[in-house]
Amino acid sequence: MHIPATAAAWFLPFVLPICFYVAFTDLRSMLIKNHAVLALAAVFTVVGLFVLPPWSTEWTTGGVGPVIMTLPPYIWQLLHIVVVLLLGFLFNAAGVMGAGDAKFLAAASAFVWPGDYSLMIMIVTSATLGAYVTHRLAKYTRLRTIAPDWESWNRIKQFPMGFPLGVSLAIYLIFGTVSGS
Repeated sequence: MHIPATAAAWFLPFVLPICFYVAFTDLRSMLIKNHAVLALAAVFTVVGLFVLPPWSTEWTTGGVGPVIMTLPPYIWQLLHIVVVLLLGFLFNAAGVMGAGDAKFLAAASAFVWPGDYSLMIMIVTSATLGAYVTHRLAKYTRLRTIAPDWESWNRIKQFPMGFPLGVSLAIYLIFGTVSGS
């Protein structure tokens, strides 16, 4: 993994409760709250400033489209938010995903290192499949009586993606803590 283990370890205790909250609120009300997304972005902005200080880390060269830049890793990671948010707006406008999902993905993207994209795709895919099966099994069994008023039980063609997205970010940071660079 390319994420530094120390960075993942510092981010994890702050991000884990937010991921749990996002999964819970999306299951309960089919909404990812803006304050949760802002809190996630704030965690990277504040904690990342101390974990990946721009003034003491080696700058890396990369590109955004045809533009080549040399920036500290902290700034590169913050740029992920802008790029993913723009793509999320496009997907939301096309009806592919909800606005809350797009905003959560944007805030979460700052925590994912570029070398770990393929790993993150596998984690998101596995978590989505597992979350879908778990949600549907719970929906059609007696487990539903634990939370009978959840909005996600009543949606036929919609699925609470905050559940697998929150789980995916948590798993990625746990893996990063254990086997990061």
